[in-house]
Amino acid sequence: MNPEADPARRTDRIDRSESSGRAELPSRRGVLAGAAVAGVAVGVGVAAGQGTAHAAAPSLAPPPLLGTYDVVVVGAGAAGMTAALTAAKQGLTCVVVEKAPTFGGSAARSGAGIWIPNNPVILAAGVPDTPAKAAAYLAAVVGPDVPAARQQAFLAHGPAMLSFVMANSPLRFRWMEGYSDYYPELPGGLPNGRSIEPDQLDGNILGAELAHLNPPYLAVPSGMVVFSADYKWLALAAVNAKGAAVAGECLARGTKAALKGQTPLTMGQALAGGLRAGLASAGVPVWLNTPLTDLYSESGAVTGAVVTRNGTAGLLRARRGVIVGSGGFEHNAAMRAQYQQQPIGTQWTVGAKENTGDGIRAGERVGGSLALMEDAWWGPAIPLPGEPYFCLAERTLPGGLLVNAAGSRFVNEAGPYSDVVHTMYERDATDPDIPAWLIVDQNYRNRYLFKDVTPTFVLPADWYNSGAAYKAWSLDALATSIGVPSAALRTTVSRFNSLALNGDDTDFGRGDSAYDHYYTDPAVLPNSCLAPLWLPPYYAFRIVPGDLGTKGGLRTDAKARVLRADGTTIPGLYAAGNASAAVMGHSYAGAGSTIGPAMTFGYVAALAAAGVL
Repeated sequence: MNPEADPARRTDRIDRSESSGRAELPSRRGVLAGAAVAGVAVGVGVAAGQGTAHAAAPSLAPPPLLGTYDVVVVGAGAAGMTAALTAAKQGLTCVVVEKAPTFGGSAARSGAGIWIPNNPVILAAGVPDTPAKAAAYLAAVVGPDVPAARQQAFLAHGPAMLSFVMANSPLRFRWMEGYSDYYPELPGGLPNGRSIEPDQLDGNILGAELAHLNPPYLAVPSGMVVFSADYKWLALAAVNAKGAAVAGECLARGTKAALKGQTPLTMGQALAGGLRAGLASAGVPVWLNTPLTDLYSESGAVTGAVVTRNGTAGLLRARRGVIVGSGGFEHNAAMRAQYQQQPIGTQWTVGAKENTGDGIRAGERVGGSLALMEDAWWGPAIPLPGEPYFCLAERTLPGGLLVNAAGSRFVNEAGPYSDVVHTMYERDATDPDIPAWLIVDQNYRNRYLFKDVTPTFVLPADWYNSGAAYKAWSLDALATSIGVPSAALRTTVSRFNSLALNGDDTDFGRGDSAYDHYYTDPAVLPNSCLAPLWLPPYYAFRIVPGDLGTKGGLRTDAKARVLRADGTTIPGLYAAGNASAAVMGHSYAGAGSTIGPAMTFGYVAALAAAGVL
């Protein structure tokens, strides 16, 4: 995804503060918010401000001491638990504090794809990856948004992190064969993919802690064991022999696990459960219902964390450092309004509901600088009642297209999901694309799973009642229902149908990339991404800018140390995961570009705190 190599495939949105060599400065609102928090009598010494970050305000009397550890980890997600496991195995004493009543965070809710080039799992499977290919690809995808040293740190430590996790937890992993890198045509890109996911795990190994595992975003069908890589085939089970076979395999796995008395976990449930089991074996305590109140600093160094435990503020001292892995700010409406484009809202994210930017704001108050705050791990979403649905296969399968308020196509529907939303925002001010509409016909509905609705089955009534879905027996009637010009929609569908029949999307290049064909129907020829719409009734699904979480946060260096605005490090403070500015910059290398770097930099942070990096 190199902007110089292929501007049509990637749009630049460089953080102006970083492109000029300066960190993003706090807004007046942020300064006032920080001042308000500093005024709370929690006994926290905070930095005097980003402009004079080396100076520290006099510390007030600290709150009651809850304990002293070598490392305090904030957040029991993938980044935090990997960091804590690493610290423990380095011989450091460690505690994990988690705001939620559950562990796992957004990772537990996810499909748990993990993107780490040259990892031992893919190399054992024969994937032709090399360090040179990986470096070339990541540089092409990320461009100048992220320092080369951070990119290299991710590539250098990712494989070792994965080997460490497998050696110190029950986790094992599977290659997601065929799940292409998102820009496989760029130098070093792999059309067959680098992504892996957790293998099946028996949740019984967690004992009573299993009840505290954050639930998945989408529950696996009862009686089945489903891997993330299975979903592309389950969507085709009604029309594809391999899809039907994969459905049978999922059922057979479920039956086998039931006969053994197991509680089978896959995807994010397996990842979070496996890491938690590793922590239990290592003797690392995980304190749930214990939110971070602030960071504790002395003489410009972070030496602890103030948390609320059992309703009372207390201090956890950290001899070696505090590692912030508390997630992003996707559920903080004020922060989203401050940093991100409109329209935006907390109701469109599928990130863990506790992710309100607590760690980011605490790091900022002790002098940490921020970057990438305007961006997120975007993806088109349908705002269904109760929770948004993050669209993957549905917008890619043949027989559907996206249109804007003018009834026109505006993007390659099968492109990387982050690109689709970036395009929506870029065009919205002059050519409204929010909301957009996914248009399909009955032929599409007869063939493919939609979310968890079986082909030919009636969509839930509350989808229609909420305005998330519409149905009509003609394109004109559908256009009227969703408020787009009827003639324009008819013209757009007619044009799309002609392109589909020829198998060549000369308008937006749908199907030009190997990635475009992952969630498609191989029975559709000549282009598995494209099929005409011809069978009424027609359906429209409202599409908004959803996300898996925000990707902006504390700026860090190659050792995951938090940086001040002048580029110096804050002693004793580290950050990883969505609490830190993403090593992917404004882009997305492949499935698992959130979790892979989160775990890697959690590992790096712990090694740095231990003094071995």
